[in-house]
Amino acid sequence: MLYIALLHYPVYNKKGEIVTTAIANMDIHDIARLAKTYGVQNFFVVNPLSAQRDLACEIISHWSRGYGAIFNPSRREAFELVRFKANLEEVKAEIALQSGSPPRTVVTGANFKEGFLSYADLKKTMRNDNLPYLIIFGTGWGISEEIVKQADYRLEPVRGVGNYNHLAVRSAAAIIIDRIMKD
Repeated sequence: MLYIALLHYPVYNKKGEIVTTAIANMDIHDIARLAKTYGVQNFFVVNPLSAQRDLACEIISHWSRGYGAIFNPSRREAFELVRFKANLEEVKAEIALQSGSPPRTVVTGANFKEGFLSYADLKKTMRNDNLPYLIIFGTGWGISEEIVKQADYRLEPVRGVGNYNHLAVRSAAAIIIDRIMKD
């Protein structure tokens, strides 16, 4: 069982300070469709600011219950997987409630140098047990060290062909989920 979370706090800004980033409409749209395409159980958007979560819920409502649901039914299906939470503890609690077990947590990051799990090893580990897994994607300039240290696993970074390594989170999520879920 795979779950994914997009973390907006605690993450770093460009200066290395812990911040809360804004929820981006296109991240919700693209990652929700990714989740539906690859059989992810739920896509959690994690942001402690109620005003941010409320605004995102309004956007989702348009596509899941408003005119958008009629105009684009496939988008409605994808948005049914989206859940908004204030913090990771709420996410883990909901996963435990749904699955009967707390999730194994996997953090992602572009700057991990060592001590990470390969995509192939994570895929094999997930297939060899019936535990839920939560892959956590960070916004801003990456997930805080506090969250990284609490995770069960760190996943290898996405590497391109050169030294440039600054993908949009929705692009990184698509690459990672494809590498893990595809046979």
